[in-house]
Amino acid sequence: MTPLQDILNDISIKKIIGPTDLSINHLVFDSRKVKAADLFVALKGHTLDGHQFIDKAIRSGATVIVLEELPATIAEKITYLLVDNSAEALGQMAAAFHGHPSQQLKLVGITGTNGKTTTATLLFDLFTAMGYKVGLLSTVANRIAGKTIPSTHTTPDAVGLNELLSEMAAAGCDYAFMEVSSHAIHQRRIAGITFTGGVFTNLTHEHLDYHGTFRDYIYAKKQFFDNLPKAAFALTNIDDKQGEVMVQNTKATVARYSLRRLTDYKARIIDNSLTGLHLELNGVDFFSRLIGGFNAYNLLAVYATAQLLEMDQMETLTQMSGLHSAEGRFEYLIHPTTLVYAIVDYAHTPDALEKVLSTLKKLRRSKEQILTVVGCGGDRDKRKRPIMADVAVRYSDQVILTSDNPRTEDPEAIIREMEAGISATDKNKMLSITNREQAIRTACKLAQPGDFILVAGKGHEKYQEINGVKHPFDDQQIIKKIFAS
Repeated sequence: MTPLQDILNDISIKKIIGPTDLSINHLVFDSRKVKAADLFVALKGHTLDGHQFIDKAIRSGATVIVLEELPATIAEKITYLLVDNSAEALGQMAAAFHGHPSQQLKLVGITGTNGKTTTATLLFDLFTAMGYKVGLLSTVANRIAGKTIPSTHTTPDAVGLNELLSEMAAAGCDYAFMEVSSHAIHQRRIAGITFTGGVFTNLTHEHLDYHGTFRDYIYAKKQFFDNLPKAAFALTNIDDKQGEVMVQNTKATVARYSLRRLTDYKARIIDNSLTGLHLELNGVDFFSRLIGGFNAYNLLAVYATAQLLEMDQMETLTQMSGLHSAEGRFEYLIHPTTLVYAIVDYAHTPDALEKVLSTLKKLRRSKEQILTVVGCGGDRDKRKRPIMADVAVRYSDQVILTSDNPRTEDPEAIIREMEAGISATDKNKMLSITNREQAIRTACKLAQPGDFILVAGKGHEKYQEINGVKHPFDDQQIIKKIFAS
């Protein structure tokens, strides 16, 4: 058990009711998981308010309640801690409860709309190759040195996050690289975490169903850099319109990277082909197996981060040359006889889809077609659906609109909303096939030798979520099966 006083040092408490000279077993914010002598934090969420479950938590054994609003009736023998923001308090307490594990690591957070997973994963692989014990927190998986833990969110909740960081510290990890989502920043999941550095990749319209406006989305991302400590670094992509905005108010030391301008870290694409990227990084020739201009940015961010962490330049470049992309990020398969390329990519925003498709157009040697299979997720921002379809038809020779993760929505209704973004003159380039496997099979049948098939939106995911049930579904495995038949 942990003395309550030990986890309250960093919290601004407006009012205390009840004793504080007691110990607690766990920090809990889900009333269904409360046990004897636990501390329950009443969080105001997007759809539920934890204050509604305070009585249930007390009946289950909670002895301390952290809350933003005191109840009408105060229970006997219960300690109430009134705070301005329960989520902020939870983050601070979770860090203290686990002994501030982020301070025992060199932790770098990567945020932006696209490129977070690839950049974080490449950094994990790079530092592992250079002989360090490393931790990774990402959309695809969480890794602690050689151990892999499945991931459920881009950024875990405050309690889970500090548990993972504590495991990394206990395993002797020197460095950790972490995707930082806008949801996590807004919901204060990273409160109490000490970052050695922060990296900004780019910003495009995404998650507006949650944030409401693009301005609020920008502000959520910017908060991460605003809160970096003075001893940290803030690395930003100044080719993005929001690159300088992100670091306007940061106390951290600012460094910039670009493919278009002279700055601290500069790259130039010498060649971009199906065999990889030939770059000039800060005046040094470099070859990577990764493909596409978007990966040039990812690689430059990785290189710059390694330099800011004081790694040897030549060792960094040598080890980077052997890196592979993250799972589900521009992974491709080649049909053994027709030499049709099938690319699986997580691109689920208009910007990400445009970047992948523009890369494929540049990789065409002559008249090869681009066939795109794409859908949009249910219960997510509806505004991007017609835009995604518009991007797909502008860059493709043939588009098949299909299901992504429809969740609780009608998949055919989602497709109809996508179709609204396609002009009458482009309708002849479009098919709509609700069944995702059938859509992929159709694309493979339509493809001629040497053509490119892009299957976009799900990437690394091994399921398709329909009405609350996750059904096994893997784009890459389906393509392998079709190519083998």
